[in-house]
Amino acid sequence: MTLKTLRLSKSDGVLSYLDQGAGAPLVLIHGVGLQSAAWGPQSAALQESCRVIALDMPGHGGSDPLPVGSQLPDYVAWCREAVAALGLGPVNLAGHSMGALIVGGFAVQFPEMVRRVALLNGVFRRDAAARNAVEARAAQIGKGSIEMSAPLTRWFGDTPVDLAAKEQVAAWLGAVDPAGYATAYTAFAHGDATYADQLCRIECPFLTLTADGDLNSTPAMSEAMANLAQNGTAITLKGHRHMANLTAAGEVNAHLLTWLRQPSLQKVLQ
Repeated sequence: MTLKTLRLSKSDGVLSYLDQGAGAPLVLIHGVGLQSAAWGPQSAALQESCRVIALDMPGHGGSDPLPVGSQLPDYVAWCREAVAALGLGPVNLAGHSMGALIVGGFAVQFPEMVRRVALLNGVFRRDAAARNAVEARAAQIGKGSIEMSAPLTRWFGDTPVDLAAKEQVAAWLGAVDPAGYATAYTAFAHGDATYADQLCRIECPFLTLTADGDLNSTPAMSEAMANLAQNGTAITLKGHRHMANLTAAGEVNAHLLTWLRQPSLQKVLQ
């Protein structure tokens, strides 16, 4: 699948994305250090039911970075500009990890533009130890030190499926623009509480999905977010870790299809 590009007029940056299928739009946003291709199993399966648009996050893949110092609301504003520039009406939104923070914030800020929202392996109100650890990693990345072995060990087990996915993710991490990665990771490190108090405003079908082996995007976080939303569902997959959309693609796709079939309770603001 060939990447498409579009210049965003407000930010004057290039957006790159994959676009396949037809029907109601589903916009996918990946996690820090990855790219739109990380949604390959979902794009392949879900394009039979909807138009799947996987975005390269700023500073990743072919998308231009946001300015140094940008925080989560800046990424949410970028997402809003991207959806508008693509000429999409109200959309279904799914995000993984950092992408989950973006789509959650988008659903809070722009409810009239959202039909449904799904947060995969999302983070929510880290405890002090987890916050200190992720902020320390952000500081290291900001200094140009990109260490891949530790996150890859956290994200994957040792099954053949895990090892194949680990190799592909390592390649994506190795190709990421260091400056774009640093800006996004810093926003990720500080964004877990940005919209936390406002999730209760989300009325549309709200899915949170994580895995029991994900020590950073925990089932407790997933359940807390789903409990706050007005129409929330929390799913925990067994035997997987942070990259469940790759290692448990069939299960993830099935849950996303169920979520996509839920009646949309979109509220159009006056």
